[in-house]
Amino acid sequence: MQYRRSLLATTGVLALALVAGTARAETGETPTPATGTATPGADPQIIVTGTRTTGTRAADSSAPIQIVGQSAFQNVGQQDLRQVLAQSLPSLNFQSFGGDAANLTLTAALRGISPNDTLVLINGKRRHFTANLAVLGGSPYSGSATTDLSFVPTSSIGHVEVLQDGAAAQYGSDAIAGVVNIILKNADHGGSLSVTGGQYYNGDGKTFEAALNTGFKLGDRGFANVTAEYRFHDYSRRGTYDHRYFNTDGSLKSSASARDAAGVLNNSSTPYVNTISGDSHYSLFNVALNAGYALTDGIDAYAFGSYGNRVASSNENYRPASRVVGTDATGVTIVPFPTGFTPRIGLREQDFSLTAGLKGDLAGWKWDASGTYGRDAAALYTLDSANAAAWLPIQKATTGAVAPQRNFYDGTLTNSEWSVDLDVTRDFDIGLAKPLTFAFGGQYRYDSYGIKAGEPASTYAGGAASYAGFSDTDAGVNGRKAYAAYIDVAADPVAGLHVDLAGRFEHYSDFGDEWTGKVNARYDFSPAFALRGTVSNGFRAPTLAEEYYSSTNVSPNSTYAQLPPNSRAVAALGFGALKPEKSTNFSVGFVAHPTHAIQLTVDAYQIRIRDRIVASGALVGYSKGWGTDGIVSQAIYDTILARGIQSGENLSYLGINIFANGADTRTRGIEATLTTSTRFSASDHVDWSLGFNYNQTTIQRTYGLPAAVYNAAFNQTTLLSPNAIDALTSATPKVKVIGNALITHNNLSLNLRGTIYGRTSQHISLDGTGTGDLINRTPTAFIADVDLGWKVTRAVRLDVGANNVFNRKASTVANVSDGAGGVTPADGSNVYARPISNTPWGINGGYYYARATFLF
Repeated sequence: MQYRRSLLATTGVLALALVAGTARAETGETPTPATGTATPGADPQIIVTGTRTTGTRAADSSAPIQIVGQSAFQNVGQQDLRQVLAQSLPSLNFQSFGGDAANLTLTAALRGISPNDTLVLINGKRRHFTANLAVLGGSPYSGSATTDLSFVPTSSIGHVEVLQDGAAAQYGSDAIAGVVNIILKNADHGGSLSVTGGQYYNGDGKTFEAALNTGFKLGDRGFANVTAEYRFHDYSRRGTYDHRYFNTDGSLKSSASARDAAGVLNNSSTPYVNTISGDSHYSLFNVALNAGYALTDGIDAYAFGSYGNRVASSNENYRPASRVVGTDATGVTIVPFPTGFTPRIGLREQDFSLTAGLKGDLAGWKWDASGTYGRDAAALYTLDSANAAAWLPIQKATTGAVAPQRNFYDGTLTNSEWSVDLDVTRDFDIGLAKPLTFAFGGQYRYDSYGIKAGEPASTYAGGAASYAGFSDTDAGVNGRKAYAAYIDVAADPVAGLHVDLAGRFEHYSDFGDEWTGKVNARYDFSPAFALRGTVSNGFRAPTLAEEYYSSTNVSPNSTYAQLPPNSRAVAALGFGALKPEKSTNFSVGFVAHPTHAIQLTVDAYQIRIRDRIVASGALVGYSKGWGTDGIVSQAIYDTILARGIQSGENLSYLGINIFANGADTRTRGIEATLTTSTRFSASDHVDWSLGFNYNQTTIQRTYGLPAAVYNAAFNQTTLLSPNAIDALTSATPKVKVIGNALITHNNLSLNLRGTIYGRTSQHISLDGTGTGDLINRTPTAFIADVDLGWKVTRAVRLDVGANNVFNRKASTVANVSDGAGGVTPADGSNVYARPISNTPWGINGGYYYARATFLF
C-alpha cells in the first residue's frame, strides 16, 4: 500500500510537470533551471566536466551530467555536501550509519557501486582522500577511503557538476562510476551569512550551523572568495533495551548476575543503557579560499584550498559492572564502575588542501599548469573506557581502590597526496562543422599513507574495551608514485554530430601500467531530439589504505583482526596482494526537448568490474561451541594469537577481515531526468524536476578461499559470505526517484520534494557471516521534504522546513531465540529494535530546522 501511494504521488508530480510544461510552452518563455544559479555573472549550465571543449552546456553534453546549484543547497536542512547531493541526485546514495570509527566519517556512492569508484574534483583538480578507512565487512560502504565531502563547506560552492559516466581515460583512476566536480564561488564582492538550527523529531541530534562567505577584489585584476563555516551535531539514540540484561518489555532478565543487575538498574540511563545505535557527536570548523589574479593579459594565477578541523566521538556498546573487577593488596574486591560504562571512539582530525597554478593562452594554445597538495590526519582515541588487564596488577599491588585509566590514545592515521598537472588545449579550424579541439597533458602524483602506533595501554592484552589501539606491528608509512599522460580529440565532422575520443596511460610504482580509452558521441537530429552514447574502459588503483590498513575490531563477544592485504601474514594464509580493479563501461541514451519548456534525458548503462576490491566476510578462526575445541581455521587462529590477541572465555568469535580482489560484478541501470518550468508572471512561477535511477548489480564470479582458511563443515568456503554478497547486490536500493517542485510567489517560496527509495535486503546471522535464512528487509518507502522560504527584504531570507516530514522510521532488526528462553537481535548486535543500519534515508526519522540568511 505504501509503495502504491508513493508511486501515485510521483506520477502526480510527473503529470503536473507535463501539464505545466505545456502551458509554459505556450507562453514562449525560457525555463528557469531548477538547480538555481551558481556564481554571480556565470552561467551554471556551462560545464567544464567530461569535456575539454569550451562553452559546452549541460543540455548539449554527449555524456549524462547533472548540475546541483544554489537552490538545492538552500532547500536542504542539513548543510553537509553529502546530504545535499543525496537529496538532489537519484543516482547517489549516502551512508547513514557506520560501525566503530566508520561512524565518524560517512560517505556517498554513485550508481550503487563503492564510493571509491567515484572521483571527486575541486575546480577540476583531484581532491585527496580521507585517512579514516571504513573497515567493517557487510556494509555497502565498507572499504571506502575516498574524499570526505564534509570538509568542503557548502557556502563556498557555486555549483556541482556530476558526470554519471565512466571517465578514467579523461581523469585517471577512480572515475569508474562517475565524477563529482565541485565548482567554487568566484564572486569578487558581496557575500552571505547563514545560521541554521535543527534537531530530529525525537528531540535529539541537535544541530547548529553557521557559515560566512564573502568576496573582494585583489587590486583591479584579481579576486578572492573566502568562506568560514562551523557545524555542530549532537548524539542521537535509536533502539530500545540491551538484550543481555533486559527482556523486550524492559523488565530485567533473571539471568543477569547480581552485580550486573544492580549496575544497569542504578545506571543514570536505565533502561536505555546501550546507546551505540545513533549519530556521532561532532564539531567541525572549515575555511576555504578561491582566488585568482591576472598577471598579464595572457597569464592568470590562481589558488584555492581549504582547512578543516573536526572533533567527534561515537558511542560504543555498554559494558557491565563485571567487566572490570579486581582485588586490592588485602583481598578486598574493587568494582570501579558499579553502574557499568559506555566507551566512546574519539576523533581529532585535520584536513588540508591547497592548489596553486598558472594558466594562459599562448598563440592559441590554452595551457594550465598546477600543483596540489592534500593531507588528512585522523587521531583516534578510546574514551570513557578501561583496560582491565592493564589495571588489574596495579590494583592488586595497592591497598584501596585505584582508578583505572579511562582515556587512551589509539594512534593516528594519515593520508597525503601531492600532484603536478599540465593540461594543454587548442582549437583547429580544419573545415569541419565546428573547430576540432585537441588536448593533451600529464600528471605526476605521490601518495602516502601512514599509521602511527598508539600508547602502550591502548594495545596491551587486546587494548581498552571497545576499540584497540594501533600496535607497533600495525604502524608504518607506505607510499607510491604515479605518472600519467593523456590525449583527447573532440570534433564535429558534420553538423549535429559530435565525437570525443580520449586515451590515457598511467604507471604506478606498486603494480605497473594501465591503459584506458573512451569514445563518446552525440547526434542532434533536430533541436528537439539527440542520441548519445559512450564506450570506455577504466580502472581503479587500490587505495593505500586498502593495501596497508591494519587494526583490531573488538565487541563484547568477538574480536576480528583487520589484516593488510600486502602483508606477510595475509600471504602466509594464501591470499595475494591487491591489484587494480578494471572496468568496461557502456551507455546509450537520448536528450529530448518536446517543447521549449521541457527537457527529458534517458540514459541506459552497463558497468562491468573485474577484480573488484571487496571487504571479505567474517573469516572465522574460532567459534565458541564449534567442534571439540572451537577451532574453525587453525591458521587464522594462530595469526590472531600472534598479534597478541587473547581468546578468553568471554569471546564467542575470533577471526579476520581483509580486503581482496574478490569478485567480478556487472551493474546495469537506467537514469532519467525531466525538468520544466511554469511562469505565470515575473514573480510567480514553479520549477519542476523529476529524476529516476534504476540499477542492479549481479556477481559474475566470486573468488574461493585458500586451503588454510577453507572449512566446508563450517560453511566457510568463499571469500564473500552471504552478508558480504548482499552488500554488493541488494543492500542499497535498486530504485530511487526524486520529484521536486519549487513554487515561488513574490517573496515566498515553497520547495516540495518527494523521494522513493526501493527496497533493500541483506542476510544476517549471530556470527556476522550472514549464513542462513535470516534477512534484514527494508521495504519501499516514500520520504517527503518541505522548505518554506520568505525573503523579508532583498538582503534577508528566513527558511523553515523538515526532512522526512512524515517521520518515516527505519525498519528494525528482528529477534531470534537465544537458546535460554529469551530472544536476541538476529544480527548479533545487543540492542532490541535497533534500526537497520543501511536504511537509505537514514535511521533517525524526521528532522526539522530553521535558517536565517543575510546577503551583503
